[in-house]
Amino acid sequence: MIETINIMLAGPRGKMGTEALSMIKETEHFNLVGCIDRKHNGNSVQDIDGLPTLDAPIYTDAEEAFDRINADVFIDLTNPDSGYNHTKLALLNHIRPVIGTSGFSEGQLDELRELSTNQQTGIVIAPNFAIGAVLMMRFSQMAAKYFPNVEIIEKHHDQKLDAPSGTAAKTAQLIKEVRGSKRQGHPNEKETLEGARGAEVDGIRIHSVRLPGFIAEQEVIFGQGGQTLTINHHSSNRQSFMSGVKFAVEQVMTIDHFVYGLENLME
Repeated sequence: MIETINIMLAGPRGKMGTEALSMIKETEHFNLVGCIDRKHNGNSVQDIDGLPTLDAPIYTDAEEAFDRINADVFIDLTNPDSGYNHTKLALLNHIRPVIGTSGFSEGQLDELRELSTNQQTGIVIAPNFAIGAVLMMRFSQMAAKYFPNVEIIEKHHDQKLDAPSGTAAKTAQLIKEVRGSKRQGHPNEKETLEGARGAEVDGIRIHSVRLPGFIAEQEVIFGQGGQTLTINHHSSNRQSFMSGVKFAVEQVMTIDHFVYGLENLME
């Protein structure tokens, strides 16, 4: 019999948070024990219109929530500022975080890594929970060994706060690991309109599109003499991320260290 995992979630009314609540409700060995939200302090999740019928208390004060709730795993699907503070509180309370919030700085990631080590508490931060997106990043790293000229185009809804996306930044990082620094394009290339060539990471150009109608999409385009290779992943709805969230919750229970990227948990 699979042991029950008690879960606390931040951001229940967001689109990703609501989808995560449905996933928790449908997973037999998951049990929601509480939520952190900006509103509805003292209410139950099931009292809020539009949310799944789950009997778990809502707290607006994160410190109070961590003091009162006995959870195994904390899921955060909010924003970088709140997510960072919540994650520190979770680690300090020996509750294993699963974080889908992107936009953390390198300094913040280093601090969370150190705190995880000191607390001997596992944590998973995933720029993207879609299994297909994780495979897209892996395939891109494989391709970069043979196609060193590459650009990334990521497309998201117009309410996304950070650019480039965590997925694009992670893809560039994985590519950097297998190829040397490389200046791409004509050596005398000049932007006649600033930003036309996108952001640059070690010679890799990243272009961010923000428009209504998109959920999440990324193209990694490789070019070589006489040929191009495009690796594309497209999420048509937020349910696409839930299999990865479920996987991360189950896996974080087995580790006592910091993990950045779902690919590091996949065989």
